[in-house]
Amino acid sequence: MRTHRDPQTLADAPSVLDRIARILAARGIDQHAVDALLDEPQPYSAEEALSAGLPPRYRDAVATNPQVLAWVRQVTTQAAAPSLGARRQVTTGPSLLMAGVVGAGKTHEAYGAVRALVQAGIGVRWRATTAADLYAELRPGPDTDAERVLAAYSRVPLLILDDLGAAKSSEFVEEQTYRLINRRYNHMLPTLITSNLPIKDLRTCLGDRVTSRLAQMTTRVSFEPVDHRRLQRAA
Repeated sequence: MRTHRDPQTLADAPSVLDRIARILAARGIDQHAVDALLDEPQPYSAEEALSAGLPPRYRDAVATNPQVLAWVRQVTTQAAAPSLGARRQVTTGPSLLMAGVVGAGKTHEAYGAVRALVQAGIGVRWRATTAADLYAELRPGPDTDAERVLAAYSRVPLLILDDLGAAKSSEFVEEQTYRLINRRYNHMLPTLITSNLPIKDLRTCLGDRVTSRLAQMTTRVSFEPVDHRRLQRAA
């Protein structure tokens, strides 16, 4: 799954244009090649770019849970600009463990939280995956660079980890989950985790090392025991 970045055009970065012009001149390429780049249509807004990168079902997701909105405010407050005049970016911050039955709206709230950060003017580099998909990417194979995959999910400033605890328990699942959570715990990277399991059941399938870190790094958000998918279908 790709990392989502805010769009940036060449017109927004004169120094980049100067470098490109020098490179083109050194290679004997006409300056009009640079001018053609500047004639491109205006870029999408940050929110439009975010929507294009979201799963279609969650493109209009809006966070409404008070604890999720409080998390957005905390992450926004801790955002920092990498250089003078640059846009503030998600850096370190708190995490959330959103627990509830299937269909309670946890994933919707997670994507809505990312949208709220963008609407607050914060630059967000993020990834989203289900726990099951993550383990599938990490399983050994001839074309798999598991360490690179794990590093990408471990280091991204904001991660949505959906359906934690849904995969069948095994030594592999426990080890890989520990490595991911421990790295994000150590670097205090914001993580939005959803799960259908209570914490005691998470301990059974993921072990004490994982659940101890989750207990310290996350605020627990409990959702009403209502499957909104079934309610919408019945309506």
